[in-house]
Amino acid sequence: MLRASRYNGPVGLVRGKDRIVKIACIAWGSLIWEPGPLKLASSWQPDGPSLPLEFVRDSDDSAELALVLHAPAPPVPTRWARLDTDDLDHAREMLRQREKIRPEFPQWVGSLPDPVPPGLPAPTPAAIVACIADWLETRDVDAAVWTALPAKFAGVSERAPSPHEAVALLAGLQGDERARAEEYVRRIPQDIRTLYRGVIEERLGWTPRP
Repeated sequence: MLRASRYNGPVGLVRGKDRIVKIACIAWGSLIWEPGPLKLASSWQPDGPSLPLEFVRDSDDSAELALVLHAPAPPVPTRWARLDTDDLDHAREMLRQREKIRPEFPQWVGSLPDPVPPGLPAPTPAAIVACIADWLETRDVDAAVWTALPAKFAGVSERAPSPHEAVALLAGLQGDERARAEEYVRRIPQDIRTLYRGVIEERLGWTPRP
């Protein structure tokens, strides 16, 4: 009997298996160095799926300009680690808590199987979900979760800043806020090269940490 999830039916329907055994978390930002309540069963691996990412989310609870999925951007490398759970709902909840996503926005945690709770919009484009699904087929894992927060700028969800606006936002920060925003950008793995990162490095000198 397949275990039913609270979302789109059986979560165990992966490669013919009757239950979830191994769940991966895909990451690209501060999850890598600050997993918080996310319980990991492995170290972060460098061969995650290549996904379109950009610094286009003005964070809700900090001065960081967060790196998030952004369909127009070119794909870049990501990281992944196994989670210390075999329950997809638990994996989603751990990631929701870590990312401080309000419970009324469960679609902002992506997962395979069940990428979107029924009746809610899909923030992760189908092409990106398909890319993650293809990657899963090449790894010894049965499911994956990821952060699906949209772009946000000037208080408007799904509005991405231009490179000029992104740099202006960061350049205008002062004191501790500026230091935290700089540390975030510089700690993103060096191989995650985006257009905005290049502009930030050129204009602000925020190069990757060695």
